[in-house]
Amino acid sequence: MMQLFDVYPLFPINIVRGQGCRVWDDQGTEYLDLYGGHAVISIGHAHPHYVEAISNQVAKLGFYSNSVVNTLQRQLAERLGKACGYEDYSLFLINSGAEANENALKLASFHTGRTRVLSAQKAFHGRTSLAVEVTNNPKIIAPINANGHTTFLPLNDLEAWKAELAKGDVAACIIECIQGVGGIQLATADFMQGLREACDQNGTVLICDEIQCGYGRSGKFFAHQWLNVKPDIITVAKGIANGFPMGAVLIAPKFEAVYGRLGTTFGGNHLACAAALAVLDVIEGEGLVENARVIGEYLLSALRSVCCHAMTTEKNRTDDERLSITDIRGRGLMIGIELNQPYKEVRQRLLMDDHVFTGCAGTNVLRLLPPLCLSKSEADEFISKLTKYL
Repeated sequence: MMQLFDVYPLFPINIVRGQGCRVWDDQGTEYLDLYGGHAVISIGHAHPHYVEAISNQVAKLGFYSNSVVNTLQRQLAERLGKACGYEDYSLFLINSGAEANENALKLASFHTGRTRVLSAQKAFHGRTSLAVEVTNNPKIIAPINANGHTTFLPLNDLEAWKAELAKGDVAACIIECIQGVGGIQLATADFMQGLREACDQNGTVLICDEIQCGYGRSGKFFAHQWLNVKPDIITVAKGIANGFPMGAVLIAPKFEAVYGRLGTTFGGNHLACAAALAVLDVIEGEGLVENARVIGEYLLSALRSVCCHAMTTEKNRTDDERLSITDIRGRGLMIGIELNQPYKEVRQRLLMDDHVFTGCAGTNVLRLLPPLCLSKSEADEFISKLTKYL
């Protein structure tokens, strides 16, 4: 009998149903979902408008190739441009975040004629050929992908980036304005504005990877919008279609569209576009970007209060093994809780004993990426469950 290729360490839980920020397993156990399936669930599980939209579309036409007009693609481009404020940009639709970054890097190389890329230490941009080469994790870069095109530099070290850009051979800088896998590390406004200026001076393309931190998660449509910069290319995926496989590249007007350079079989198919349009309907209709900002600020403030209380209390203790929070980082509903110990045990106990899904990063950071519809009461529920371990 054929077996699955065993590349995922699995929790012994079979999730079969979801609603909003809740999921249920096949035993009927209810869980609070603060991870959204790797930041994918943006409007909540099984939102009725979303379900209706994709059900109606698949009953009419699920797929046809990009050799014919697809008015849903054009509707999505118009709606997305208005929602994010980039109406003068063009939209290229694909299937995933890694594909988005692949195509962004190819566009930058076509545009500049150069081959070198600058990326940040701790960056994660995907697992396909070019995307993995700009990901700062040697363990997942196969020998065939190790082509030496990328230089990794510390996030927020502007002078280091300017020195490399001054060499005149860099096609693109690719940045997550909030690093996800890297442990919720935030780029600063000074760094990003300085990098924008240096890219302009040296003819280099600035790519903002908004795959995890974008689509409303930070409390603005894109995380870079907190920093007052405008990238040349923006990559998105994850929350764009609430679980239906989809990615996209937003491309500045200065880039030339050439027939045959970019292409995709499944990207921008009718069903994917119907899902993405439904997501925008809900985000706009229910004010989910603002909700991400408000509930995110509340959650960050509450967690920092817990952290301060724990630090005050621990001065009177002598048990060096006690669990405590050492830092809280994030923006909107993208939050990192850094612990003084590896996250494994507390994450396992939160899941198995308290029925709360969280993510992780590095060795000791709990990563929160809940649906953007998270409520204050659900935030309080998580805080109550976490604090009993501190």
